[in-house]
Amino acid sequence: MVAEHVHPASVAAAPVVVASNRGPVSYRRREDGSLVAGRGGGGLVSGLSSIRREGDGGSEGEGGAAVWVCAALGEGDREAARAAGRRLSTDDTGGHHVRMLDIPPDTFAAAYNGIANSVLWFVHHMLYQTPLEPVFDQHFRAQWAAYEEYDTAFADAIAEEAAQGAAVLVQDYHLALVPGLLRARRPDLRIGHFSHTPWAPPDYFRMLPDDVAGQLLRGVLGGDRAGFLTLRWAEAFAACCADVLGAEVVRDGEGRAAEVRFEGRTTRLGVHGLGADADFLRERAHRADVEERMAALRAQIGGPDRKTIVRVDRTELSKNIVRGLYAYRRLLEEHPQWRGRVVHVAFAYPSRQDLAVYRDYTAEVERVAREINAEFGTEGWEPVALHVKDDFARSLAAYRLADVALVNPIRDGMNLVAKEVPVVSDHGCVLVLSREAGAAAELGDEAITVNPYDVEATARALHLALLMDPGERAERTKRLAAAATALPPARWFTDQLRAL
Repeated sequence: MVAEHVHPASVAAAPVVVASNRGPVSYRRREDGSLVAGRGGGGLVSGLSSIRREGDGGSEGEGGAAVWVCAALGEGDREAARAAGRRLSTDDTGGHHVRMLDIPPDTFAAAYNGIANSVLWFVHHMLYQTPLEPVFDQHFRAQWAAYEEYDTAFADAIAEEAAQGAAVLVQDYHLALVPGLLRARRPDLRIGHFSHTPWAPPDYFRMLPDDVAGQLLRGVLGGDRAGFLTLRWAEAFAACCADVLGAEVVRDGEGRAAEVRFEGRTTRLGVHGLGADADFLRERAHRADVEERMAALRAQIGGPDRKTIVRVDRTELSKNIVRGLYAYRRLLEEHPQWRGRVVHVAFAYPSRQDLAVYRDYTAEVERVAREINAEFGTEGWEPVALHVKDDFARSLAAYRLADVALVNPIRDGMNLVAKEVPVVSDHGCVLVLSREAGAAAELGDEAITVNPYDVEATARALHLALLMDPGERAERTKRLAAAATALPPARWFTDQLRAL
């Protein structure tokens, strides 16, 4: 069953609405021409399921289940959305009520790739090479108009789906304008926005055209709450509101930004540090397919006495994979005793390959890995074991095997890999962690923190990590795991809901 054909008047309004670019289901076409649904994953799916379990969203019999509004990401999704009329079949979505928006492909591409991923992501992660970019010209203005159209489509759909006084949780930089647009349509709603990325400091944020910077801030301030992964990102947002809009920032008794007051409205700031789902990870990490991947990795590593430095990332520009490889090469140069005794297991899964800059970055990761293997490798030892095909079971196998985990992003909202590795590690793992990852706020005391730009310092940190006493490593891992699971996905979600 692909879709329910439902007249809007017969669909019960929802007391809880979640909105995100990516939803809990995706569709693809089989060889026989039929559509098949695949279940989505991640913290939002767990969180929405928890609402249904705990009854926060009302009972199914009363029509009170939460509704998830998302975008159709591919042609299979578009066909399913067109067939649905309004909401997808709950048979396809794991029981979730899903409204999937069939936004015109050109509009979606301009909003998603042109603005969200090529402007807003770059600003918040401070990725621009400023002598040459950005250039805000007429092409940018056309894409910005598409972003406005995209967010307007979400605001219209949420306004239709939400019951009187409903709680609405809007997710991330793709939908920064939605709270303000929705407030104008439905002032009765309780609206929250959550940023999964960092937030740029004012000097960098003001690189955006003045009207666009103001529009983004006004959009988020349309909500009753603005949530962030760390206090650092909440403070940066508040500073931008003060600098760009002249808004008043109200601080709590400990001096932290607590509210932003602007044009007669108050938006409360919240910090919710998304944690790892320990129960799921530990169960999933011991299934048969993970055991098979562990055997294959052990064979590739080439011996029980060899240590492993593991990284698991998408080839996202902010993840800093190339400098991580440089640091590993420097480790082998400076400390030749590790040659033949350590393998860098590097999973670099391709990301956003429809953008040329990401394709180039992925190619550079592969080139540097080949270069290290050619320079240092021997007949029985390959220094870098690089994998570029996404494989979750293999990632979990690497987590379990890791002696050292390298997580060195240039800038990251949180970084769940840093939290997942210690949760499933078999014998304890030293975490080498960038101080620019949001996770450093919670895990920094038990990790070896590094400046992500400093290759020499990162190489020294890897050396220290490899030398760490097994007992100390195991104790650190226990403390890391406890911190990493302090706010699991279901509670992360329901905490925000209750705060609204």
